[in-house]
Amino acid sequence: MKQVAPGVHQLTIQRFVNVYFVETGRSGEWVLVDTGLPGSEQAIVAAADALFYSGSHPEAIILTHGHLDHAGSAQALAEHWKVPVLAHQLELPFLTARAVYPPADPTVAGGGSLASAARFFPPQSFQLSDYVQQLPANDLDPPFLPDWQWHHVPGHAPGQVALFREKDRTLLGADAFATCNHQSVPAVLLQVENISIAGAPFNYDWQQVGDSIRLLADLRPEAIGCGHGPAVRGPEASAGLRRLADEFRVPAHGRYVQHPARLDANGVAYLPPAPHDPIRAKFGMAAAALGGLVGAAWLVKSYRAKKQNEYPRPKAGEPKRFRTEEVAR
Repeated sequence: MKQVAPGVHQLTIQRFVNVYFVETGRSGEWVLVDTGLPGSEQAIVAAADALFYSGSHPEAIILTHGHLDHAGSAQALAEHWKVPVLAHQLELPFLTARAVYPPADPTVAGGGSLASAARFFPPQSFQLSDYVQQLPANDLDPPFLPDWQWHHVPGHAPGQVALFREKDRTLLGADAFATCNHQSVPAVLLQVENISIAGAPFNYDWQQVGDSIRLLADLRPEAIGCGHGPAVRGPEASAGLRRLADEFRVPAHGRYVQHPARLDANGVAYLPPAPHDPIRAKFGMAAAALGGLVGAAWLVKSYRAKKQNEYPRPKAGEPKRFRTEEVAR
């Protein structure tokens, strides 16, 4: 566990995704921001007990968005702690099993090893109806966090929010950007610091991605914690994010580059056609070929078993019987 700023601690789950323990300013009270991958609940509860006191629980869980690596343990933790889960209105369809997120784009330019892995990601949706509540739309102060404001930063997820504390310019940036090269799975696992675009294969609207990065850069943060990557503090926090905003370019190609997906309060309203994916096609051909080989092997095995059954082996103690043609020889 690492401190991002006073009262803000970062826990990295499986060296891949971060969750945050944010103190409210009142003694013993805190809020959990994001919940990591499914199965992370024990590590998070243990970290909370170590950071605060045994049996501690948050006032609420705030989800920056509902992707698998951020909302994966939300239900288990909400049930364990008996606390509400708060999210932006546009995330609710995906957190109440009414919709699934737009499919990942493995063909996006610059997607790196994350794009390759994204081909095998399942559709993302959760059923948190018993716990999830909408963040107040008319109040930018998140519940229980009076010193903070939430900012709507879509592009990666429709209702993604970042949290900012102005008094010390601390930013929890969600997946609006990353503090490591998120397109490189090894760089994420090694936690190599590098302020960069987050989750390219999962970005459904690249214009919104750029707008969100510029909005957060204008806040001039001095301490940053994102969904992926190490905490960044000092001059590099603001300078690195400003540089990313100034140098941001839409990828050269990809499913959502020319025509973004459109999302509304009911989920996905429009998806552009999926482009040809030669790697997926080759994988499909390889899978078909492998299936053919497996099928052929099964037929051969079945044929041999059938032939053997025509002339069963003698039981122990019985004399060996020969086929007619063998006797003739």
